Amino acid sequence: MDQFNRNTYKKETLFQQFYHSCLGKVIILAVVGIILFIVAAMTVPNDEKMRFETNDNVHQCLQDNDSIKSDGIDEFFQNIGRTCSHADTTLTNREVYDAYKKYNKMEVYRHNIFATTYLRNTLNTQGVRVGIGVFGFVISTVRYTDLVLDIGPARGDYNKKLIPDVVIPDEYIGDNPNLKPYHYKGNPDD
Repeated sequence: MDQFNRNTYKKETLFQQFYHSCLGKVIILAVVGIILFIVAAMTVPNDEKMRFETNDNVHQCLQDNDSIKSDGIDEFFQNIGRTCSHADTTLTNREVYDAYKKYNKMEVYRHNIFATTYLRNTLNTQGVRVGIGVFGFVISTVRYTDLVLDIGPARGDYNKKLIPDVVIPDEYIGDNPNLKPYHYKGNPDD
């Protein structure tokens, strides 16, 4: 009995042989990577757009955190919303925004396929990343704790005693308890 039917077998084309080989898959993956690299390099946001979008994200951050301080998960989801929307700048407290502009400095760095925005202030002297620009979008990563809105002393009185003197009143504070010495008499179960 002949199990191999010659009519059902078709010879693979050159492209199918190339696609099914390991080298072919690596080359296709490399070509796709190069195309993505070229598109990313052509669509990097410029400095003006990075500054505008980051300022917009800071406005939204100041508006969201005017009364309730958020945790990390809330900040993550708020940053997703900030990336896709624009702030109404009339709702921002002008005094808080002026303090932000006074104590914080924004710097934009362009890389090959993306751009980053860093915020420098007295707490973050090396800068903290508050925005990433890639494929024409500016992704917000600003957190309320990254912003310096007020400057004050880090610690108060330097000559103050860490442990204050304890004042014991001259009043009656009780009798000493009757303590008997404890003697071990062995295990009572034995």
